[in-house]
Amino acid sequence: MMSPLAALTLSITVLAAIDTYLTATILPLPVWVTFIAWASFFACGGGTQGFIKSVISNWVGVLIGTVALLIIQFAPESPVLAALSVGVCSGAMIVASAAPSLKYPPAIVFGFASFFSTVFGTGHGVFEIGMHHPTFVAMASMLLGAGFGIVSEYFANALTVRAPEMAKT
Repeated sequence: MMSPLAALTLSITVLAAIDTYLTATILPLPVWVTFIAWASFFACGGGTQGFIKSVISNWVGVLIGTVALLIIQFAPESPVLAALSVGVCSGAMIVASAAPSLKYPPAIVFGFASFFSTVFGTGHGVFEIGMHHPTFVAMASMLLGAGFGIVSEYFANALTVRAPEMAKT
């Protein structure tokens, strides 16, 4: 049996390497977004409920970020209008957090920020059509990251559970 810290360390070490390898080779997703979502999973309390709360909150943030960028793209080019768009959409994130399934506003912000980092980190714009659209990419990355979160939690828990003692005869 391992200590909880050692078990979580081993779990995250192995799975972080797998996540990084997969996103560098097979899955064209930004690894930084999967790591943000992974942290969001734990910040939302872990387990099945943390997974659901994290993914829904992250996705709401991605969608609000998409709206903010669409407003910026359609408005006349102006730092003031861009700031107002981000400001109003930031307020929308807080309003959205009043929904029972979205009671952790930072997870919404993680999604919002991850959307923008996906746009700027991948070079794919909000008007792109297809699988490289940053909204889709950010949402898929957030789901994958939350998946790694729940797997790392289960793996760590499995390493800390004692095997039942054999009955003495």
